[in-house]
Amino acid sequence: MRSKWWPLAAITLGNFMLLVDVTIVNTALPQIARGLDASFTSLQWVMDIYALALAALLMAAGSAADLFGRRRLYLAGLAVFALSSLACGLASDADVLIAARAVQGAGAAAMFATNTPLLMAVYAGRDRAVAFGVWGGTSGAAAAMGPVLGGLLTEYADWRWIFLVNLPLTAIAMWITVRTVPESRGAPGSRVDWPGAVLFTLCAGALTYGLIRGGEEGWTDPVARTALLGSAVALVAFVLAERRTRQPLLDLRLLRRPSFAVLMAAALLLQAAAFPYLMYAGLWFQSVLGLSPVQAGLACLPLGVTSMLVGAVGGRVLGRLAPGRTVGCGLLLVGAGALTHVLLLDSGSDWTALAPGLVLTGIGTGCAMPVLVQAALGSAPPERAGMASGAVNTFRQLGYALGIAVLGTVFASRVRDVVQDKAPGDHTGEAAEAISGGHAQSVLHAAEPGPARHALESVVRDAFAAGLDRICLYAGVTALAAGVLVLAVVRGGPQPARPAAPRNDRPEADHPQAGRPQAVTPQTVGAQAVSAQTVGAQAVSPRAR
Repeated sequence: MRSKWWPLAAITLGNFMLLVDVTIVNTALPQIARGLDASFTSLQWVMDIYALALAALLMAAGSAADLFGRRRLYLAGLAVFALSSLACGLASDADVLIAARAVQGAGAAAMFATNTPLLMAVYAGRDRAVAFGVWGGTSGAAAAMGPVLGGLLTEYADWRWIFLVNLPLTAIAMWITVRTVPESRGAPGSRVDWPGAVLFTLCAGALTYGLIRGGEEGWTDPVARTALLGSAVALVAFVLAERRTRQPLLDLRLLRRPSFAVLMAAALLLQAAAFPYLMYAGLWFQSVLGLSPVQAGLACLPLGVTSMLVGAVGGRVLGRLAPGRTVGCGLLLVGAGALTHVLLLDSGSDWTALAPGLVLTGIGTGCAMPVLVQAALGSAPPERAGMASGAVNTFRQLGYALGIAVLGTVFASRVRDVVQDKAPGDHTGEAAEAISGGHAQSVLHAAEPGPARHALESVVRDAFAAGLDRICLYAGVTALAAGVLVLAVVRGGPQPARPAAPRNDRPEADHPQAGRPQAVTPQTVGAQAVSAQTVGAQAVSPRAR
C-alpha cells in the first residue's frame, strides 16, 4: 500500500460514515417506530442522543487525542462506532437503540475530532489542499446521500441495515489506518479538562432531557423541572471550573468578544432552525402522505444538493466577502425558507409544498456554513484559532440536539391541540401521540371503514400540517432574528487565511492542537465541501492553550 492517498481514504471513509449516520436515520423513523413500537419521545431520542453525545464530547476528544495519540483515538472511535452500530442493528426495543446511539455518538466524536489533525500530520503543501478538498467533498456527498441511502436500505432490506452497513466499512477504515496512517501526539504537558468535559456533558444532557420531558409530561412535572434546574447548576459549575483551570475546554474570555459570542449563538441557532424540522417532515412524508422510504429520501434532497452546489460554485466568491454579512444573509435565507413552508403548507399539500423552502434553506446554509468558521477565527486571537473552530462545531451539534427537543415539543403540542379540537374523546391524547410518532396509519386502520375513517383522515392531515406549520414558523423567526443579530454585531471585511507555520509546512510540530475539528458538520456539510483552499488555510491555524 504505497499510494500516498491511502491515509486520506481511511480518514474520509470514517468521516463519511459518522455524517451519514445523522441523515440516514430520518427516512427510517416510521419503520423504527413500527418495528420497536417506539413512541414519539423515543424517536426524538434516537435522533437527539447521537448529536448530543457528539457535541458534548467533541472538544474533550480533541484534547484526549493530543494526549494519547490521534491515530490511536481514531481507531478506538472506529471500534466503538462499529460495536455500537451492531448494537443498534440488533436492538430489541427503543431503549436499547437509544443507548446504542449514545455510544455511537461518542465514537463519532473521537473520529471527528481526529480527522483534521491526522490529515495535517500526513499531508503538507499542495497535497494538504487536495486532501482537505476531497475530505470536504466526501462530507458534502454524505449529507446529500444520507436520506436516499436510508430510504434504499429501509425499503429494500430492513431499517436495521442503516446501522449494520457500518460494520464492513469500519473494518476497511481500520485496516487502512493501521497500515498507512502514522501516529502523532500533542505537545508534552497537554492534558484533558475532564471536569469541564463532565460538567458540559451534564449541562447539555440535562437541558435536553428537561425540554423533552417537559414537552411530554407538562412543564409542572417535577422530573422536568429538576432536570432543567440541574442543567443550570451544571452550567454555573462549568463556568467556575473553566475559569480556574490552566488548559480549559473553552476559554470563556473569548465570549467577552461580542462578535465571537454572537457567532457561537449563530452556529447554534442556524443548526436548530435549518435541519431539525426535517425529522418531522420525514414522518409526514411516509406516515401521512404514504411515500415510500426512497421517495421520502428524495423529497429531502433539495436542501442537501442545493447547499452543496452553492458551496462548491460560490466558495471562492463567498471567501472574498465580509464573513459577517455572508453568515447573516445566509441565516436570513434559512429563515425565508422556513417561512415559505408556512405560506405553502396546508392539510391538502403534498411533498412538493416543501421543495421551494428547502431550496431557499439550502442556499442559505450553502452561503453561511463555509464562512462561519472563518468568521469565528477572525473574531478570536490567532493563538485560540483551534479552540474557536472546535467551539463552532460543538455549538452546531448542540443546536441540532436542542432544536430536535424544542421543535418536537412544539410539534407534539400543536398536533395534540388540533386532535382534541376536531376529534374530542377519551382516547384523544393517545391518538395524538400515535399520530406524532409516525403511527398515523395504525390510527386510521383502527377506525371503522366509511365516513368515520374519512373524517379521521382529515383530522390526521390537519393535525400534521398544523404541527409542521408551527415548527417552521418558530424555525423561520429564529433564523431571521439570528441573521439580524449577526449583521448588526459582526463587523469587518474578509478575513485573510492565517499563514502557515514555517517549519516544513507542518505547524503541528509546534502547535499540535491546530487540527481541531473544522467547518464540516453533520447535516450541513454540503456547504463545507467546497473550498479546499479555505479549509486548508483554516486547518493550519495554530492553537495554543
